[in-house]
Amino acid sequence: MKTQFRNRSQAGELLARKLTKYANLDDVLVLALPRGGVPVAFVVAQSLHAPLDLLIVRKLGVPGHEELAMGAIASGGIRILNRQIVEMISVSQPAIDAVVDREERELERRERTYRQGRPAASIRGRTVILVDDGIATGSTVRAAIEVLRRQEAGRIVIATPTIAASTRREMGREADEIVAVLNPEEFYGVGQWYEDFSPTTDEEVQALLGAAALP
Repeated sequence: MKTQFRNRSQAGELLARKLTKYANLDDVLVLALPRGGVPVAFVVAQSLHAPLDLLIVRKLGVPGHEELAMGAIASGGIRILNRQIVEMISVSQPAIDAVVDREERELERRERTYRQGRPAASIRGRTVILVDDGIATGSTVRAAIEVLRRQEAGRIVIATPTIAASTRREMGREADEIVAVLNPEEFYGVGQWYEDFSPTTDEEVQALLGAAALP
């Protein structure tokens, strides 16, 4: 029987146990990838007594096969394309532009909705623990890493309840550290590792941020 998490909160508890060396440190910042990463990151931040903020990144799905990522965008004008996927699927430039335009609008909406005018936390020189509820291909996280490098993060720790083993090996060259509870070789989707993988709503994100110790 495969290992599963009951829900994102319980996954956060298990993940936090692997991050105890970062507890009670002044320079640590927990960043969540919304929406699904927020319930996990909230528990991690509370356990480590660290501030919580968001890093908003949007996956660029292949038209007609949206679950397949051909890249990602992030706040600050960051755009990453997986040329191997684009060429393999033969995605045209107009199709790519249309997806980017749509996701940029959603990224801007989330910035307004979640932040409520609150400025983003300062990244420079800090140890950033970047949390998502699971990592399959890693395209979204790679975009987030590039954002953090450009903002001069001191150390980047990727933390997730479950990550595909092949992605972890590839991403090990990009992050300073990767912490995970599960590293399965056979990985068909993040949801397979959760008993309850209900979508996280905008309202839940706002409520958790409101309850967190913000920077």
